[in-house]
Amino acid sequence: MPVSKNVETRRILLDGYPAEVVRHGDVLVAGDGREVAIADATHLAPVEPTKIIAVHLNFQSRTDEFMTKLPPAPTYFHKPITALNSHHGDVVRPQGCKWLNYEGEIVIVIGRTCRNISPKDAADYIAGYTIGNDYGLHDFRDTDAGSMLRVKGSDTLAPVGPGLVRNWDFRNKQIRTLVNGVVKQDDNTKNMEWDMHYLVADIARTITLVPGDILFSGTPAFSRPVQPGDLVEVEVEGLGMLSNRIVEGPTPIRTDVGAQPTESEEVISTALGGDWEFRGIRTPSKDLYPSRIEEKK
Repeated sequence: MPVSKNVETRRILLDGYPAEVVRHGDVLVAGDGREVAIADATHLAPVEPTKIIAVHLNFQSRTDEFMTKLPPAPTYFHKPITALNSHHGDVVRPQGCKWLNYEGEIVIVIGRTCRNISPKDAADYIAGYTIGNDYGLHDFRDTDAGSMLRVKGSDTLAPVGPGLVRNWDFRNKQIRTLVNGVVKQDDNTKNMEWDMHYLVADIARTITLVPGDILFSGTPAFSRPVQPGDLVEVEVEGLGMLSNRIVEGPTPIRTDVGAQPTESEEVISTALGGDWEFRGIRTPSKDLYPSRIEEKK
């Protein structure tokens, strides 16, 4: 479907089939003229990625909270596409787990096949932007701290949406995360160490990005655990609001195979962030980044 400047597209179920629609106020309009009220729409993720890539730390407030220092260049992890979720999709906290954290983020959507480009050319390869919540199931951090596979890649932990906005300028934009209507994260993209163009060019040096691939660009301070029943909303200036409900999984984590959820100091210190009782006194056991403090005896 051809779109013009500043048009927001969404993907929804229309008569039981996926359809791309264009937003006109509170109404979504399909290419054949069919209309659906936004309030009545069943949303899908706005794109179908082959890759979901995320940066570890990027906001200054987040590094300050952890009393750490950024490396010379970004570090990344990969979320499987089975983690993909949508606007209004339920986010599942498996039974037996308790340390599920929200992380409101801006998500870059690739529009053209992209490989070995410069940051100044990256905008030409970006289709637009959407909102994401890079949930972390920190109960598995002791076993997956390096890969972040189950921490960040478990099913439903990558909701994105509600739509794809083209020609949105990411500079000096506000991002907020709310839990049950209360603001928990509040920051501005001017406080990001690496901007969207840098992130795309950095990844594309060795990994080919194709249309629909998405990059989570980092979260501000104050990521905290949420509970089943909580409503988590991420609001980004000019992109709208992504909304998801936390639910408890239908079955417990199996105990007859694999590592089990833990509550180590590493798990708790990461989940609680600046609220960890020993923050500023000692560093967690497996910090990914160097600490700015010396442990106090």
